[in-house]
Amino acid sequence: MKLSERLKELRKEKSLRQEQAAVALDISMSSYCLYEQGKREPTASVIVRIADYYDVTTDYLLGRSDTRK
Repeated sequence: MKLSERLKELRKEKSLRQEQAAVALDISMSSYCLYEQGKREPTASVIVRIADYYDVTTDYLLGRSDTRK
C-alpha cells in the first residue's frame, strides 16, 4: 500500500477531515492534500510527525510493513 493510501486510511479511521489533519500536523492543507493524492512526498521530518500523530511506525506509513506498531 502506498503512503497516500495509508494517509487517507488513517485519517478516515480517526474521522478527520483533511483540514483537521493538516492543522494537527502543523502543515498546510494543500501539502496534506497533495500527500494523500500521491502528487507530493513529505520530508523525512514530516513523515515522522505523521507516524507519531497516527501512532504507527514509519515503515507502516511508507508501506514497508503491515504491522502498525
